[in-house]
Amino acid sequence: MDDYILITTSSPHIHSGESISRIMFSVAIALLLPTFAGIYFFGFRALGLVIVTSIAAILTEAIFQRLRNKPITITDGSALVTGMLLALNLPPGLPYWMAVVGAVVAISLGKQIYGGLGANPFNPALIGRVFLMVTFTSPMTTWINPVDGTTGATPLALMKMQGIPTDYVRLFFGNVGGSLGETSAFLIIIGGLYLIYKGYVDWCIPASYLGSVAILSAILGQDPVFHLLSGGLMLGAFFMATDMVTTPLSRLGKMIFGIGAGFFTVLIRLYGGYPEGVSFSILLMNAFTPLINRFTVPKIYGEVKSR
Repeated sequence: MDDYILITTSSPHIHSGESISRIMFSVAIALLLPTFAGIYFFGFRALGLVIVTSIAAILTEAIFQRLRNKPITITDGSALVTGMLLALNLPPGLPYWMAVVGAVVAISLGKQIYGGLGANPFNPALIGRVFLMVTFTSPMTTWINPVDGTTGATPLALMKMQGIPTDYVRLFFGNVGGSLGETSAFLIIIGGLYLIYKGYVDWCIPASYLGSVAILSAILGQDPVFHLLSGGLMLGAFFMATDMVTTPLSRLGKMIFGIGAGFFTVLIRLYGGYPEGVSFSILLMNAFTPLINRFTVPKIYGEVKSR
């Protein structure tokens, strides 16, 4: 029996001319900006992490597709983006073999186990990062100071544990300890705006995510600018919360998703056991995505309510 593809969207169906590979490689190009910042502040070991996780992600995808007798689609760039995002969520000094484990988990348990690209309910890179945080807690919380190469606390940890704020300028340009993607908020914003310009990212999610973090942190007596610039919030808002597969479809649903992610981020940062809450907040909202889609179905054009 022939296989049929069920189209559930309303007509007319006009092809935009875009493709998965074009979108994914555009995201990879945008990710090069925070990657360059990580290399600048932490040295070529940061580049090594990006290369190792990217290669491990691509090979894992090819192996699993071969084992499942599925076409090998590593040229679409999705595994590359997962590897790059995972690397940007890792401490610069993490052993390479741990990074490889994270990449294997991200692709196998975060993507291929559900059927591959388009079927995964959770962001694969964040699945890999959270797995590493739970499994290798000490190496995943050992941060390098870009000034002198010594280990130290992140700005969020300094604020939460000791009440010591970090200069806005250092936070904005990335001269702080943390993950590779917690470097330059400036370059992350440029990369995110590029994706918005290309139409690959809907501005609703970053705007609602960042806006809810700013508003809620201010209500709770915190410095909203500090919370916006510190940690992995900018990377999460522009590159991970905007994942097309794991986020809601409608404009209203995307705003609800962003607000919810912002709420959980502030809640975990201020009252949770971790100084950072971006990864957990996005994964939590990924779980709510099917429910959000159910209750935010757009009104059909011309539809009227029955009396």
